[in-house]
Amino acid sequence: MADKSTFTADEWKTLLESVMAPGLAVTAAEPSGIWGLLQESFASGKMLAKAKTETSSNPLIKAVADDFATSEGRAVSHDGLKENLSGRKPSEVKTACIEILRKADAVLSAKAPGDAAAFKNWLREISQHVAEASIEGGFLGIGGVVVSDTEKATLAEISSALKLPS
Repeated sequence: MADKSTFTADEWKTLLESVMAPGLAVTAAEPSGIWGLLQESFASGKMLAKAKTETSSNPLIKAVADDFATSEGRAVSHDGLKENLSGRKPSEVKTACIEILRKADAVLSAKAPGDAAAFKNWLREISQHVAEASIEGGFLGIGGVVVSDTEKATLAEISSALKLPS
């Protein structure tokens, strides 16, 4: 089983960034106001906390979640994401996040093939939870949809970047 020592510092940074990338991609694909942003952010954080506490979590997922829980791990992820995403429009943020997921796929395939499927499915699960976190469209939540067509397309892009079936 892979852990932090399996990867170079840059590869580990990519894995840490990949935890936030699916949620950010979905949120950037169809921004849904401050309340929706909060709900989507909470959904992403909840998935991270669940991986940290769930005893059945894949060891690599748990290692990334544990490192992300440290101030150093969050700083590495935050700084990398800031470098990649600062000053970009939402559509560019989505594209950059998809690229982070492509890099994560390559790192996982090369360095942790035994853990790759579980980790990539976890990233896709994060994106799905974020997409379902707030109602899109409508007025005051009435007449909207749980997952918009734009979000569905983004979920498909995330699956493609991770080389998972849609």
